[in-house]
Amino acid sequence: MQPVIIAGAGPTGLALAHALAGYGVPSVVLDGTGTPPAKRLARTCVLGEDTLGWTALPGVGREAAPWTAWRTTSRGRPLAEEEFTPDGAPRHLPQHVLEGALRAAVADRDLVRIVPDHRLTGYEQRGNGVVAHTVRRAPEGMRAQAGSFHGSHLVGCDGARSTVRKLMNVPFPGRTGVERYAVAALRAELPRPGEAGLHRGLPAGEVTVRPLSDGRWRLDWPLPDDGALVTPETILDRLHSTLAAWHDGDVPPYDLLDTGVHLCHQRLARRWRDGRVLLAGDAAHLLGALGTQQVAEGLRDAANLAWKLAVAAHEGYAESLLDSYETERRTTVAARLRAVDQALPLVRGGGLSARLTGRGRNRLTLLADAHLGQGALGGPPVHSGSPLTCSPLRTMETATRPGAYAADVPVIALDGTRARLRQRLGGPLLLLLTAPGAGVWEAKHWLRAGLMPELATAARALPLPAELLVTENYPGTGPHTLLLIRPDGHLAAAVPAGDHESLEACARTLRGTTAPDVSGAPGGSGSRPPRHV
Repeated sequence: MQPVIIAGAGPTGLALAHALAGYGVPSVVLDGTGTPPAKRLARTCVLGEDTLGWTALPGVGREAAPWTAWRTTSRGRPLAEEEFTPDGAPRHLPQHVLEGALRAAVADRDLVRIVPDHRLTGYEQRGNGVVAHTVRRAPEGMRAQAGSFHGSHLVGCDGARSTVRKLMNVPFPGRTGVERYAVAALRAELPRPGEAGLHRGLPAGEVTVRPLSDGRWRLDWPLPDDGALVTPETILDRLHSTLAAWHDGDVPPYDLLDTGVHLCHQRLARRWRDGRVLLAGDAAHLLGALGTQQVAEGLRDAANLAWKLAVAAHEGYAESLLDSYETERRTTVAARLRAVDQALPLVRGGGLSARLTGRGRNRLTLLADAHLGQGALGGPPVHSGSPLTCSPLRTMETATRPGAYAADVPVIALDGTRARLRQRLGGPLLLLLTAPGAGVWEAKHWLRAGLMPELATAARALPLPAELLVTENYPGTGPHTLLLIRPDGHLAAAVPAGDHESLEACARTLRGTTAPDVSGAPGGSGSRPPRHV
């Protein structure tokens, strides 16, 4: 099996390599620098409902601070508050911690090869694969060495200045400097430990406060769009004014750990795929305004793409399946960017924001959505218009829309193993049967009862690898409903447990086209001219 070549060793590239290894697919990661990420507490990320699985990586769990609640205030007056359960709380952690954990995790994977100090210079699509041409950085006084790597696909995870994107001749339109924030990371005792929030009407203006682990916090203040220089003294003035407002006019003791200015861009690549060459992460999109989470979107790219590349590797080339990656993910990010563009004038003042005040969703609620993982700014994507949308003969009712992220319910495997649904993702297609009372009995008692023998046989005959699980209940779903859940956690369909025809049809839809295209069309076996920089 040919490896997938991944250009870039940031969070998206490493997450993709890690996910591919879980599916038994090898990869080669071209690391242009070979250096670990800088330890910056002013660069953090928030992981929500559909990205929390990455907190299971060794070294992440302790650093990923769960929020106890979110509070929105104006001039000290509470306007909204939302409390979180420990399992469902957003996790906030430094980006370098996540990246370091991913780097350590892939280093333990036999199927992942990290190649340091190799910079991509060109690629060729030949037959059923890709050849990536590189230059290896040499010590001072020595000549750089050219090399090449052969793989099934090339994925550009090489950042906002992506070489892969440039080689694909793909425009990257958008806007630069949509928002600016002054950022400070500190260790201090602040009111309401563990609580994140948005506070307006303070002497320093608006501030977003988010807890990190070990008594550390990140504070963000939006800056005027005048482009004025932000000095360390400017940030300190805002910090002291904010802390004093929370402590009756006195600035409490604190340790300033990091500062910075965060500049938010809005960009979206016109295309994400050229045959066997694809884009992901910062190479494909940039966002961040109003609290939207760029790292989380890159992790979603990796989860969406990895299982589709695995199907192509194990089951036969899936042209329509790989087409669905761009359709699903680019559509989702484009909608997110449009939502930001529509929200910015509403939440940053002016007549429109005044008209919005008093409606069901006021501007402060809108500002919190991205941080809370809700609404158009932050909610998990719903792939309702995907080419992978199943059309079963009969559908069953459920609280989860087809294409939406499935609820994290307790599940039981056929060997009796109990877990959460989230823990079973990243493998085969999941067939989740709702069977009230199943948790009372050992698996050996219900494996031969009712629909189970017939369903287990049907699962083994599907055109995709599948695992049968059982849950006592699923939100909005009746007994004997079979939910088909994709490896990335999105619901494909809900069908009657005895409807094997619909089950097989949905599995074929999720597999995509299996016959390779020998005509030379995108993704087929025809060769393409080389691309070089």
